[in-house]
Amino acid sequence: MSPEPAAWRALLRPGDVLVVLGGVLVCGYSLVALWQGGRPDAAIVRAGGKVVAEVDLKSARIIDVPGPIGTTRIEIQPGRARVAADPGPRQYCVRQGWLTQAGAVAICAPNEVSLSLSGRGTDYDSLNY
Repeated sequence: MSPEPAAWRALLRPGDVLVVLGGVLVCGYSLVALWQGGRPDAAIVRAGGKVVAEVDLKSARIIDVPGPIGTTRIEIQPGRARVAADPGPRQYCVRQGWLTQAGAVAICAPNEVSLSLSGRGTDYDSLNY
């Protein structure tokens, strides 16, 4: 049987509250400072496993990439990129939306086209190991 909440409060001292508050602040700072990818420098477009374009993310442009089932349209804006249109049936790569972090990837598997963002502070996940 567990004690009542009032009994727990009686055991707490002012130092205990400071330790808990300090732990919450350290966790919050770590979340903001460490759990984010770096800024992307370039977009890398591949078709059929080969790099077809490596473009800087400083200016807006549109890249049409031919694939086995049609043309995939990649849209580049300053600091971000996305797959705007793809002939694939499920549109998973289009649904990815804007990629804004270094290491982010959108893969259009049926058309064998992929878009990835590269940068110095790449955010890795378990698929990259």
